[in-house]
Amino acid sequence: MRNRVLIIWILFVGVFGILNTEMGVVGLLPYVSENFQVTIVTAGMLISMFALGVAIAGPTMPLIFSRLPKKPVMILVLTIFTISNAASMFVTDFDTLLMLRVIPSFFHPVYCAMAFTVAAQIADDPHDAPRNVAKVNMGVAGGMVIGVPISNFIAEHLGFVASMGFFAIVTAAALILTIIFFPNLESGKPLSYGDQIGVLKRPMVWASIFAVIFLNGTFFGVFNYLTEYLLKVTNLEPSLVSIFLFIFGSCNILGSFLAGGFLAKFPLPTVKILPIATLGIYLAMFIGGSSSAIPMAVLTIIFGIFAGINANVNQFWLSHAASEAPDFANGLFLTAANLGTMAATAWSGIFIDNFGIDFLIAGGMTFGITATIILWMQCARGFRKYI
Repeated sequence: MRNRVLIIWILFVGVFGILNTEMGVVGLLPYVSENFQVTIVTAGMLISMFALGVAIAGPTMPLIFSRLPKKPVMILVLTIFTISNAASMFVTDFDTLLMLRVIPSFFHPVYCAMAFTVAAQIADDPHDAPRNVAKVNMGVAGGMVIGVPISNFIAEHLGFVASMGFFAIVTAAALILTIIFFPNLESGKPLSYGDQIGVLKRPMVWASIFAVIFLNGTFFGVFNYLTEYLLKVTNLEPSLVSIFLFIFGSCNILGSFLAGGFLAKFPLPTVKILPIATLGIYLAMFIGGSSSAIPMAVLTIIFGIFAGINANVNQFWLSHAASEAPDFANGLFLTAANLGTMAATAWSGIFIDNFGIDFLIAGGMTFGITATIILWMQCARGFRKYI
């Protein structure tokens, strides 16, 4: 397709803007607490309620919009995000701010699911689809990694209102690009809602859902407590922890880029090796995590690269298990990934509460072992026919 590169870049900006809206608030919680006179825990609802909205909407909203032309739907979603972000600049009470966060969260899976679907569909060769999806996924990683420090920097120097303005500018830019340059993509007769939901009758689809839950949980069950681990186990200074987290995020983007090539050329080996290699990293962290900053820096780099590959593997695995219903499958992927994050965070927290932060790794390893078993059993039962 002649405009393939332009389409990919527009999708990249779109998912960056949406993930920037979701995750950028992480760096704003102290300012929200101060501006709206709420506790930091209450301010954290801006994150948890958004994630809950995504998890609820994941299997339903992409399905509802799947039979509509993609360009108008993407314009609608980006308009909702832009208006919500812009309106957040002027609110004076926390409840209204929370409402302006919850409303767009239900449309998050719609745009992201369609972005992954379009990226795969416009590939000249179906085997190159993972490369296109990986480029869009780099926008997801970028929104998660870059959004937090930028929003924090803007809030520190210009205030909370300016940070919300930054979110609105990014989504508005994606909206304008979509209106002007995004083509009206032709597609065949859309699959009926019943036929799309019908993919859930296949055991392989359910196995893939659980594989994504445990594989994504493997990473985020550890990452969500990584700051505490680096402070108390590796004994890093807070300033070094920030550097390590930035390194992790940057390597996440690199991993997403590399994943496209791996999944295009070696799909099954990539999927089978990833959880085992991650278990190896966790074992090395458990043994040497308290030794010094340099070994931990190396492990953080590798962990970050694997985390970037993981995001693409999850999307690849579920979208291929239900390839005839791509938007619905991508919605399922988003829900499964979020459920894995929430479940693994709670599971790792149990290990921390009972045995200390040193045993954070045990939580990630139990999820990793389960993911390995499920993925290898799927491969043994003939998953190759779905690729």
